[in-house]
Amino acid sequence: MTATTANPSTSAPALSRLYAARFAFALAWAVVILIAASEINPFIGTLLVLYPVYDLVATAADARLSGSSTPRSALLVNAVVSGTAAVALGFAASSGIPAVLRAWGAWAIVAGIAQLVVALRRRSLGGQVPMIVSGAISVLAGGSFAATASQDDPSLSALGGYALLGALFFLVSSILLRRGQQKS
Repeated sequence: MTATTANPSTSAPALSRLYAARFAFALAWAVVILIAASEINPFIGTLLVLYPVYDLVATAADARLSGSSTPRSALLVNAVVSGTAAVALGFAASSGIPAVLRAWGAWAIVAGIAQLVVALRRRSLGGQVPMIVSGAISVLAGGSFAATASQDDPSLSALGGYALLGALFFLVSSILLRRGQQKS
């Protein structure tokens, strides 16, 4: 059975806009986490849950843009994983930074694999190399978060750095998609 793919002439501009929105959110979130997350309080706990909720919404929008194309199933799996991560992070936030890092790490690994699958299936659309690299980095970072959770005095600052890097990858992909459409 052959899966249909989304029309690049209509999906690339919409995907570029979605990636730009994801860049803006991740950048703002990362800055707040880097500035304010020395400990988990109700505000930081809310932010920790908000990130995967935003990812769920953005991933669902991406799946909608994809129509019946091949990456849609991986996007839907990622949306479910992000919803599960939001719940897990809500519970983890009440248990402390190590629990948050473990939950975030598990989410990063699974979401990174899904991102790799989606980006590899979208190669023909263009602008996906940063998403491929980002997915691979998420898998590695997830393992790092879990390992960091066991160290003395673990910190949430790595989550801010992770979100900044993710923001950069979304920005570069957005620009590449936009440039690709201008050339065609």
